[in-house]
Amino acid sequence: MNDNYSELESIISYQFNDRHYLETALTHSSYANERLSIKCENYERQEFLGDAVLELVSSDILYHAHTDLPEGELTKLRASYVCEPALAECARAIDLEAYIRLGRGEEGTGGRSRDSIVSDVLEALTGGIYLDGGIEPATEFIRRFIIEPQKGHRIYKDAKSELQIRAQARGSVVTYEVTGESGPDHAKVFKVDCLIDGKPMGSGSGKTKKSAQQAAAADVLGRF
Repeated sequence: MNDNYSELESIISYQFNDRHYLETALTHSSYANERLSIKCENYERQEFLGDAVLELVSSDILYHAHTDLPEGELTKLRASYVCEPALAECARAIDLEAYIRLGRGEEGTGGRSRDSIVSDVLEALTGGIYLDGGIEPATEFIRRFIIEPQKGHRIYKDAKSELQIRAQARGSVVTYEVTGESGPDHAKVFKVDCLIDGKPMGSGSGKTKKSAQQAAAADVLGRF
């Protein structure tokens, strides 16, 4: 774990007025639970807020950037920018996973490399910037580190539909199977396998079964 927060602030070009928001954004519940003797807040509330800020700001950016697209296409485009795999990729581009504070158990089971955690932290960081500085720095952060990096790169649109089209062209059948659940009821993470003609070809995780299926489909698309 890298606790050089000044280094991270330099990477994202934003210096917090109240670093509590940054520390909270980087704190997983497993870390907070191991430190019950001190007040240590995890990122879940900031993630909730950051998710809403991200949806609003990305909608505004895409609305003005794509004046020719109807509502349905804008919705799909926004989903491609803010889905779990895309956010995790953006987070890793700024080495965000290195700064996450994880409990020993979560660290030992590979939590630092898990898309669901890394993407959640990016949303929590967005929420922290909003709480600390308002909508303007939050908008600049989203534009610079989430929207701009994805232009011209792999876009996670409707991976399930794209995979279905490819599979039908080959005469294959796509199915999905939930293979695991973890976390408390209010923050469950689902793991799903994607099967082609009954054979597991990829897997993905997400906060809903639908998002996990999309992640699994995206995983398969890279090789199918």
